[in-house]
Amino acid sequence: MFRKILVVCVGNICRSPTAEMMLRTALQTTRIEVASAGLQARVGEAMEPAARQVLEARGQTAEGFKARQLTADIVNESDLILVMEKKHVNEVLKIASHARGKVFLLGKWQSEREIQDPYRQGQAAFIHAHALIEDAVSSWAQRLGH
Repeated sequence: MFRKILVVCVGNICRSPTAEMMLRTALQTTRIEVASAGLQARVGEAMEPAARQVLEARGQTAEGFKARQLTADIVNESDLILVMEKKHVNEVLKIASHARGKVFLLGKWQSEREIQDPYRQGQAAFIHAHALIEDAVSSWAQRLGH
């Protein structure tokens, strides 16, 4: 049983906090904790404004969110780690090689779909990334919530 889920991207200001907030909402009736971190986090920063705008336009909130750096301790505390791109799996394993069996793509159930970084790509990229994240989160929530 998963108790702590971690979502990882690069800066921890766009994709991973979006997925964190969505997954937390989807699993709110469970005892599963959801958090996020970045491989090269913009430590202490709030969510990227365009990502936050798309999230809030769809009824979610990112109030109080602050980016944090992924560490071996955070990996060790997590039961399941969801990443955005295949290369992120290797980056997580560089930090904690023993985590191999618990690191998966967020888009695993969408034919191992990667979710590209919308950072500095314009509003359309954020809307597209949000839709892909929403689809992937829904699939994970169905599997984790039962």
